[in-house]
Amino acid sequence: MSTPSDPYEYAPTAREQAFLAKVEDTRHEREIINGLNPFFDEKAPEDMRSFYSSDEIVQLRVLKATERDVEKRMPVKLTRHFFDLARNSPPLQRLVKASADETMDLQGSEDPGNQMDYSPVEGLLHKYEMGLMYVVSTCSAHCRFCYREELIARKEIKRQDGTVAKKGMATIPDVTAYIKRFNSEVKANGGLHPTCGREKLREILLSGGDPMVLNNSKIAAWLGALAESGVESIRIGTKEMAFYPQRFDAAFLSMLDAFHESYPEVGLHMMVHFEHPDEFLVRGADGHYLTGTSGAPLWIPATGAAMRGICDRGWITVENQAPIIKGINDDPDALRVLQREFKRAGGENHYFFCGRDIIAYRAFNVPIERAWQVLNESQKGLSGVEAHARLSITHYKGKTEVNAVTNEAIPGLKGSENGVVFFKILRNAYKAGDKGKVCIVGRNPEALWFDGYDDRVLFDEAGLYSYARVKSARETHAAIPATACR
Repeated sequence: MSTPSDPYEYAPTAREQAFLAKVEDTRHEREIINGLNPFFDEKAPEDMRSFYSSDEIVQLRVLKATERDVEKRMPVKLTRHFFDLARNSPPLQRLVKASADETMDLQGSEDPGNQMDYSPVEGLLHKYEMGLMYVVSTCSAHCRFCYREELIARKEIKRQDGTVAKKGMATIPDVTAYIKRFNSEVKANGGLHPTCGREKLREILLSGGDPMVLNNSKIAAWLGALAESGVESIRIGTKEMAFYPQRFDAAFLSMLDAFHESYPEVGLHMMVHFEHPDEFLVRGADGHYLTGTSGAPLWIPATGAAMRGICDRGWITVENQAPIIKGINDDPDALRVLQREFKRAGGENHYFFCGRDIIAYRAFNVPIERAWQVLNESQKGLSGVEAHARLSITHYKGKTEVNAVTNEAIPGLKGSENGVVFFKILRNAYKAGDKGKVCIVGRNPEALWFDGYDDRVLFDEAGLYSYARVKSARETHAAIPATACR
């Protein structure tokens, strides 16, 4: 095999090709309903037509082709598997059913978190010591509150340099060249990048959209290429275990086995998204979860098989993270069951999130203080290993924990008369120096986003309320764009 003239140019290695040769693709019939027209025109399968009431159909049809068109904000998509779960579950219906209420208030950011400020090459976000990649722009079904509604809906957004374009997908040659070059410069400079002072880019999250809608060959191509580029740990972010658990079949698991055999030094993590226990537990006709001989709730067979298939491979970690969304899981009892049963099945509870400032976020977000109260209440009665999840909210500066909410004043602290909220920086998008710094604000039970506390800031060593948008670093050489070290 010839060696490329550019040391950073992508060329599959012999080990990579041997791994890819073992991969088998299988066909999946998700029985997807795309859009509202099948419900408008009564062309959806007969048993699915009642998913929307006649009144809901009228309301949604009236909004078509107006500025309040719900499908223009976020496309509608549903699998047969999830329909079967949702038909008798109001929380799951809320998760995937379009509603006229979504577009009553279209306030929100077209690029939540100013994500594109951190994009050195198209489709890659380089934040912290990790990268997040957009590898596909759709999922098997679409959550109405999706944090990536601008990507799923293929909207044009204004970037920091003034250009307007849709977010593009990552490609293997561009991403691997960037990783190799960046890490080479880090190594040559003694462990920190000479321009931005960041450490090695060592971890990648495959995201989108949902990578699990890709076939095994495409997922394997990413895994092999990233491993060869020097990435130490790879995450796969997916909601497919809820939307279509049959995707985790023998061929997919065999592909993971082949990857681990070829690259045992590379960590692999499955980041799944369950918002509500109705997505994986069996409900009886009386509305209660069915239990087995031990008294523990039973998992939906296909979902349980998918979960066991991953967890039985001890070299993969399985972690759940989910936003707390109004009408879906702003319920301590539901979150308690979710955390307990997910841990019992072998997974870890990673994060719960306050909703982001996406377009139309007011239709979905739970007030920040209420979200903290819900999670805190849900973890009462959980064991220490079951209650690992923290409540996070994504500030422009980075991932921030809603650490505590008090009901009483702090003596001597003006503005704390009705209690305070403690925020703590968990991860700074630029670099790690601010981790652990805190911000204290006076309470506002109606606040859905950070701006609800603009006039109540009492202490801010974290700099959440003096944040200035990052500026382009000076270009170090032509191959690394000016945005590379943001």
